[in-house]
Amino acid sequence: MDTDTSDTPADLIQEDEEALFVYETDYEIGQDNIEVAGLDIHNPVFFLSAGLIILFSGLTLLFPTVSSQYLTAAKTWTLQSADWLFALTAVLVFGFCIALTISPLGKIRLGGPSATPDFSIVSWVAMLFAAGVGVGFMFYGAAEPLAYYTDWYGMPLNAEPLTAEAERLAYSATIFHWGLAPWCIYAIVGLSLGFFAHNKGLPLSIRSAFYPILGEHVWGWPGHIIDLFAVVSTVFGLATTIGIGATQAASGLGYLLGFEPNVYIQILLIVAMTGLAVLSVLRGLDGGVKLLSNINMGIAFALLIFVIIAGPTILIFTGMGQNLLAYITDMPALTNWVRRPDIAWFHDWTIFYWAWWISWSPFVGMFIARISKGRTVREYFAVVLFAPVTIGVIWFTAFGKTAIAQFKSGTGELGEGMSSASLVLFQMLADLPASAITSTAAIMLLVVFIVTSADSGALVVDTITSGGKTDSPRRQRVFWACLIGLTASALLYGGGTDV
Repeated sequence: MDTDTSDTPADLIQEDEEALFVYETDYEIGQDNIEVAGLDIHNPVFFLSAGLIILFSGLTLLFPTVSSQYLTAAKTWTLQSADWLFALTAVLVFGFCIALTISPLGKIRLGGPSATPDFSIVSWVAMLFAAGVGVGFMFYGAAEPLAYYTDWYGMPLNAEPLTAEAERLAYSATIFHWGLAPWCIYAIVGLSLGFFAHNKGLPLSIRSAFYPILGEHVWGWPGHIIDLFAVVSTVFGLATTIGIGATQAASGLGYLLGFEPNVYIQILLIVAMTGLAVLSVLRGLDGGVKLLSNINMGIAFALLIFVIIAGPTILIFTGMGQNLLAYITDMPALTNWVRRPDIAWFHDWTIFYWAWWISWSPFVGMFIARISKGRTVREYFAVVLFAPVTIGVIWFTAFGKTAIAQFKSGTGELGEGMSSASLVLFQMLADLPASAITSTAAIMLLVVFIVTSADSGALVVDTITSGGKTDSPRRQRVFWACLIGLTASALLYGGGTDV
């Protein structure tokens, strides 16, 4: 008797289900590419995006004062004029994520019914954390709660500083900025790209998400403009983050070694970290981003445990539940954009963050799409939304409680208040045991987070500018890693990370 079961009804049904997932299009991945000097690049997206970014970086380096004025004016106008749009986008995206999670669509698996995950849960979460918020957690982990508590740069909801209400809002507002809102934005972009690439057979590129709307026109100039916007947005969003990380790393080195850091030292650090990113790029996704992300998660976890044990342990553990509850109860008031009593704070903090997250969404979303194949939609949202939020509540509570406790007790340098946001982490660690070791570990963590972000960003931008190919020559990713570093240096030289 023939025992071959390869054509059983169940197998045929599964094959039919997978066939339904593929769009019929004459477009082939990379068909618009040209080969130049060993490169395999999309024409015209590569040339337009690289040209615009190089032009901006060059002008900023040549005319830093004028550039700073224009960039600051553009940022101020955007935050004040489009505040409602950024706030409304965050609300709508959050609702859409919840609806997809609980709907029958949650059973869909990225890559089709038989797809299997490429990475373990631990590696998956590590890469999400490293690429999405790692640098920000280091910079703002202690600084943001302390800033809100002491009215260092405005108070959320016009709370009275140094009060119980101010302390509650210090944590709820910080978690609000780093919690569900950014990850909902990333998750929607990532799911859209992952579904159309892994399930519909389209290129892994931002334009593919617009295929249901634009049809075959997405392969022409409308799609070129979409990808161009995605590349420019990604590079500048990454450059801002790298600049922030370099500022803190330089401050930490200066604090430990006793020198005053300046913009040239910050740029020198960016150059060094760009070099490390290039080495990571050359090792590929598994040997580069995955390896660095796993190492980083280990160091970050060790630093977190140290702060919990060496800091006000009981306050930290009791504060985790309290801060999560405060985050949930304060969310409606913090989300509202109509007749805010704290409009200046709302623009300078919340809307700035929302704009930052949106500028990052093509990069983080596309990176998430690439590493999430084999996950169901429900599993995808459960991990992409709630794993980083859980880590965020624990992280900001531990670092925030420790910093605020030092301020309240008047011990250490934080006992005198904040002087610089980039120094708060190191001032906090200085009042704990083994500060030289932990501060060095913090600098290492910052550097690896920045390298991981630059490497991941180069990977994503290269995929877009190579027509959706994921096996393009590595020298292209090296080019983009270097250009991201150049842009970060230009932004710092032209006015710092505030612009």
